[in-house]
Amino acid sequence: MHRVPHHFPVCRWPAHSGLPLRGLLLLLAATTSAGVSAEDDISALSLEQLLEVKVTGAAKYEQPVSQAAAAVSVITRSEIKAFGWRTLGDALASLPGVYTTYDRQYSYLGTRGMGAPGDLTARVLVAVNGNRLNDPVYDGGTVGRELPLDIDLIERIEFIPGPGGAVYGQNAMFGVVNVITRSGMEMNGAELSAAYQDPQDAVEGRAAWGKRLTNGLDILVSASGLKASGEDLFFDYGASGVSGKAAGLDGESDQQYFARLARGAWSADFMIGKRHKDDPTASFFADPLASGNFGGDEYTVGQLQYSDRYAADTLEVTARLFGGRYRYTGTLLFGTPVSYPAFGDWLGSEWRAVSSAITHHRLMLGVEGQENLRADQAARDRARPLNNFTIAGSSYRVGVYAQDEWQLSPQFAATLGLRVDHNSRSGTALSPRAALIWQPQQRTALKVLAGRAHRAPNAYERDYDDPTSQLPNPGLKDEHIDTLELVVDHHLDPGLSLRASLYQWLMFDIISLSTDPASGFAQYVSGHTIKANGLELSADKQWAYGTRLRGSVSLQDAHYTDGPDVLNSPKLMFKLNLSTPLPWAGLRAGYELQTDSSRLSLDGSRLGGYAISNLHLSSDALAHGLEVSFTVRNLANRHFAHPGSESNWQNALQQDGRSFRVQAEFRF
Repeated sequence: MHRVPHHFPVCRWPAHSGLPLRGLLLLLAATTSAGVSAEDDISALSLEQLLEVKVTGAAKYEQPVSQAAAAVSVITRSEIKAFGWRTLGDALASLPGVYTTYDRQYSYLGTRGMGAPGDLTARVLVAVNGNRLNDPVYDGGTVGRELPLDIDLIERIEFIPGPGGAVYGQNAMFGVVNVITRSGMEMNGAELSAAYQDPQDAVEGRAAWGKRLTNGLDILVSASGLKASGEDLFFDYGASGVSGKAAGLDGESDQQYFARLARGAWSADFMIGKRHKDDPTASFFADPLASGNFGGDEYTVGQLQYSDRYAADTLEVTARLFGGRYRYTGTLLFGTPVSYPAFGDWLGSEWRAVSSAITHHRLMLGVEGQENLRADQAARDRARPLNNFTIAGSSYRVGVYAQDEWQLSPQFAATLGLRVDHNSRSGTALSPRAALIWQPQQRTALKVLAGRAHRAPNAYERDYDDPTSQLPNPGLKDEHIDTLELVVDHHLDPGLSLRASLYQWLMFDIISLSTDPASGFAQYVSGHTIKANGLELSADKQWAYGTRLRGSVSLQDAHYTDGPDVLNSPKLMFKLNLSTPLPWAGLRAGYELQTDSSRLSLDGSRLGGYAISNLHLSSDALAHGLEVSFTVRNLANRHFAHPGSESNWQNALQQDGRSFRVQAEFRF
């Protein structure tokens, strides 16, 4: 993930533009909304089992969804397969209040009205098996092809919206995404898959093997790859006066490697991801329609974890060591090639204990520290070496956190938590949270949630110093967000779940790009406050014969307190997901509809809203161990665009039209 400034204009506050809510669409959406997912074969679960589905991402220990201090949603492997999703962002975009933006380089996640173009998802924490992936240079949360994990290795995705800073600290402002991987025992053999997608001319392949050995050792290893030509789309390069079809400039190649070992109380996982993505948009005002603009990302991330129970099963102790390596290797053309490498290396550890020894209490105490050994940025101009520079950086952060989950009575429970974080660059920050949960009956839970989270300025925002275009700002403040939320979950029967979430958040000291009045150069500054109000309504209906229907409507209004609406923030979203078995050849169908209202772009105009539908068909009845699938994305071939960022020539970036994908997977 990279954001190199090179003679780009500075973002201006857009003129305010309101959006009237379309009553008819709202009425339709309110009748079919999407809620909490559970686990495989969920339609067979009883009401009591639905309420007791366990998640780990909300509190860093296992707890039922009904007791979690958040409106937790879970996406399972069976859902990923039912709809043919190929990225983490695809899956998350099916949830209430979540949307994605794609700039032909990266996919960014927007949540509850906040998804500034090109923000690198720095305000959402993304973790795999509890191990954070946000890098120390840009703080980017990976949700697209750059994720160093093949989506076919995911067992479930836990999404915890709202501030998670009381447990996770840095980055967990608008939510936490915790990806749980499959185990060797679950895979129990080998898997080979191959796929082709047109018109992107994309070829994919994966080979994986997993097993639980007789000595108790659980092993899973996997290697994946993708090679694609991409789409040849038309782009207007604005002030350059150039426009035309970017033929052969959207290519991509990815490699992903994963290994997991577990035995008893010990587990270890290791990921490597390498991605090269050509840039047809010529970002950062590089040469338009030129071959050679690209971005490259490499992740190496691993952890070793010990977790066991003591004291008659009343004490759970967890310790983990983790580390990672991130490299950006992109190049832009400004007459001649200029490379902008970035280097991030980190090591850390976390220790926590969870005790239930005191009646009606579950107490957690933990400490986490991370040493960012390297957060370096550089420029390499092969034609003009005098322009070369390197910005060396390093830092550390340490956090201490505590939480008490207190069962006040059979109907009432409270959660109180606090984390204190110290960052060597920006000082100390407090992240408290409180929740009161009322279950007047087995089928209903009402949660009142309040919390605060923060994000320290990343190395790019704080330290990047380009002598020709951008100044550093070592005085940047932390961003903070305060959130208040009311959640109601109600189960009408074992097959129908309803949810309503009403929230308000206030975000202070937004870090944004501005202009230094003395030099005229770009510079990141702290300031401005954003306020948002939102309502999410969702429903999940399942039938005994295997059909499932879930849908949601989300209303959100995010604006700066001095007037303007927030960029790239749809006010209305409607989503529908239907999966069902078909009576022919063991087929199963997954149909998905997503409707977003208009989004405000940088020039103050609104990009039109759109409705996109996808269809996925699969069958495992043709031969033993063989599963084949066929996917059509953007079924109606709708033309739509996402807002560009301050680093793009374009105010709007055209998205892909209709595409076809076929896959065969063989298990033995």
